[in-house]
Amino acid sequence: MSQSKQALRSRIKSVNSTKKITRAMEMIANAKLFKQRSKMESNREYAQRLQDTVNEIVAKNKGIDNQFMKPKTAKAVYSIVFCSDLGLCGGYNGNITRYVETYLNKEDPLILIGTSLFNILKEKGFHLVNEKPISSDHMDFMTLKGYVEDGVKLYQENKVGKVQLVYTKFINTMTFVPGEDVLLPCEIKEGQQVTENENHVETLFEPDPDTILDTLIPMMIADVAYSDWMESTTSEQGSRRVAMKTATDNANDLSDKLLLAYNKARQAAITQEITEIVSGSQAV
Repeated sequence: MSQSKQALRSRIKSVNSTKKITRAMEMIANAKLFKQRSKMESNREYAQRLQDTVNEIVAKNKGIDNQFMKPKTAKAVYSIVFCSDLGLCGGYNGNITRYVETYLNKEDPLILIGTSLFNILKEKGFHLVNEKPISSDHMDFMTLKGYVEDGVKLYQENKVGKVQLVYTKFINTMTFVPGEDVLLPCEIKEGQQVTENENHVETLFEPDPDTILDTLIPMMIADVAYSDWMESTTSEQGSRRVAMKTATDNANDLSDKLLLAYNKARQAAITQEITEIVSGSQAV
């Protein structure tokens, strides 16, 4: 019985130590979630303004035939995939892995931003363009823009027919869904096109709409990529916060059960000692 109590005490101590770690990680993830979400929401206004400007130019110039809007004959797809650098973030990386395996071809070029899935996707036979892992935590706008420009160049040379992002959409603090965002060919999203019946101020585009789009569309898709990266990192911290909170709650439940079992074992040992004392006194 004493060995059983000692084992229970050891397990209770171990669970409580783990609970302290998960609670600390939950607090850190919550702070990072708040910070990343603020950045993500601050960037939305700029990204939306770029999108609205492109939509307006295309809507008011029906015959425009920009190079970034022409479909290509190439079948390959250039994908930029976002994952995390660290684990312990619930199903965040697992969902991205399943999405990549389901919707992407292994032969198509793929840039992976994040170190956690690098070896996994490489072992599964995917064509990773980056020979070394790229850290997501140390990513910045200019570096990400460079990877987007590589895809744009392949698109212009008709080596790929589509440039897209695979990221995790931030729905709310409890819901995160993997998805894709097509950068090229550039299309007007449904519901965003300007109609002739709406009351808009007439805009004069100089030198000409096509030249403006040649500059504006690369700016827009680079910002879309950065926005999706921020949305992915926000989802990562949200998923980690949920995972650590769940782990802390489970540790609390397990600690309570172990403490109950320990108290039962302790009470049984006391009862047995009292019984032995009484039996000994009766024998005398």
